[in-house]
Amino acid sequence: MQADPGLRHALLDTVLAALIAGAVTLAAYAGGPSPGVPDVLLIAAGSLALAGHRRAPRTVLVVTTLCMTGYVVHDRPGSWAAFPVLVAVHAAARGGRRRAGVVAGALFLAVFFAADTAGSPEGSVERSLLLLGWFLCAGVTGLIDKNWQAYLRQTEQRALEAERGREEAALRRAGEERLRIARELHDTLTHSISIVKLQAGVAVHLARKRGEDVPPALLAIQEASGEAMRELRSTLEVLRTEEREPAAGLVRVGELAGRARAAGIPVSVTVIGEQRELRPDVDRAAYRIVQEALTNVARHADRAPTGIRLDYGADEVAVTVEDDGPAAPGGPVVPGTGLTGMRERVTALGGTLDTAPRPCGGFSVHARIPLQGRRAYPDERAGLADRAGPAEAADPAAVEAL
Repeated sequence: MQADPGLRHALLDTVLAALIAGAVTLAAYAGGPSPGVPDVLLIAAGSLALAGHRRAPRTVLVVTTLCMTGYVVHDRPGSWAAFPVLVAVHAAARGGRRRAGVVAGALFLAVFFAADTAGSPEGSVERSLLLLGWFLCAGVTGLIDKNWQAYLRQTEQRALEAERGREEAALRRAGEERLRIARELHDTLTHSISIVKLQAGVAVHLARKRGEDVPPALLAIQEASGEAMRELRSTLEVLRTEEREPAAGLVRVGELAGRARAAGIPVSVTVIGEQRELRPDVDRAAYRIVQEALTNVARHADRAPTGIRLDYGADEVAVTVEDDGPAAPGGPVVPGTGLTGMRERVTALGGTLDTAPRPCGGFSVHARIPLQGRRAYPDERAGLADRAGPAEAADPAAVEAL
């Protein structure tokens, strides 16, 4: 865990102020007669006040200048007594208090020159001019530091704006791509499904008009094509809008089972645990797994009896689809688009998927999805998996009937 930058700066400033106080005190003892208690207190107060130069540079400048000026008047020390004032002037210039720094520096120099001239006139002018040069350096370096900090802030701001611009451009491109996909789906797949639904409806109508029995497969085509149209419209709405309306979830597993039975697949549904509302991406993924598993039964298992088991646990939901099809125990599993799509969905949510022939014959699909795992789509919109091709989104009854 990283320390608070403000606290770190405060500790660093306190340590530096203590070091300055110690250095000036040592110089006072080494430069002549030992300073008295008032002199040590003035040095300590003027130096330790520098610890607050980030929060109140003007106050620190006033306190340090007055303390060190009093020390100069009382003890007439050497030029090293100006060091705390130099630091305070630098801090004031960096904080944008140039005028206050000039006034404080001028005051200290005037008092120092007067006290130095009264104590030892010889060389006082040279010492005062040297201090003047140091004060000018302190002010200039403070201004340079201020401008450098402003430049760094400006550069950081520009970088943030550039990053924000790139994100907005990426979102704009993604939105344009969604619209393009929506147009393509509407112009191609919607038209084809509409023709299938229309022809199935006409065939059902003509059969009833002639007094003939309507084939169950034809009714399954009509119902499945209508459901496909509804799901396609929901997908188009997802692509064209920012908000996603939930369309598929485990509450609709009964509808899937009903359409599969209409297509001649004996399906049983078992629910273990308390059935409850799940997170949208988890609910959607579990539904799509059942849907694709039933599609595979219709395609590859000769409409074998199939069992669906939904197990609602405390931390995860388990989905199992088992059929009594012709898959031999221990036979190879060649993952196609459907199985690959299922695995991608489950993995994106932090879950696991097991697909293999059953020991007693048939095929088993078993998925475990954590309820509080990572999100497949952080923005809560459907991802590319929900916009997959017909093999992924196909309804089992429609596949079998067609």
